[in-house]
Amino acid sequence: MLAVTSKVKVPGLTGQDVSDFMMSCTDEQYRQWWPGTHLRLHVLNGATGGEGDVMVMDEFVGRRRLRLRGVVEAFEPGRRIVWRFHKIVPLPARLSLVFSPTQDGVCVQHTVTAGWPGIGRVLDPLLRLYFTAEFTADLDDHVRIELPLLRNYLRDRPKPETHD
Repeated sequence: MLAVTSKVKVPGLTGQDVSDFMMSCTDEQYRQWWPGTHLRLHVLNGATGGEGDVMVMDEFVGRRRLRLRGVVEAFEPGRRIVWRFHKIVPLPARLSLVFSPTQDGVCVQHTVTAGWPGIGRVLDPLLRLYFTAEFTADLDDHVRIELPLLRNYLRDRPKPETHD
């Protein structure tokens, strides 16, 4: 089993902010969050943003373009989100976001795990072909940049108008 974990403290952001945005994001909002790096993120099939939903994600991490589908395996608003990646079949890889409140914001633990269960573990060394030292460093950098950018994006975007 391989795991790549980044922990980022982000003042002025809450776990609820992150989970609400991630589960209801449109492609346009995703692109505005980090132009040129984030390309697509949305829930397929008009789903409600919860367990069992399929998300589409397309972004650059370093020089590598990641185009993934993920099934939401766990969703606890403001606390955690877990996606299991799919291509044609379910992949032995997951992305989890765990949110812990801090005095002035949130600590986000971003973890990508990959590996096969049981006898399939003999294939785990093949994952190193994909999860190179360069890619894992790029992934960590990506997470450390994108979360403060999310705070700035959420703070600066216009609030929806309400009609009383």
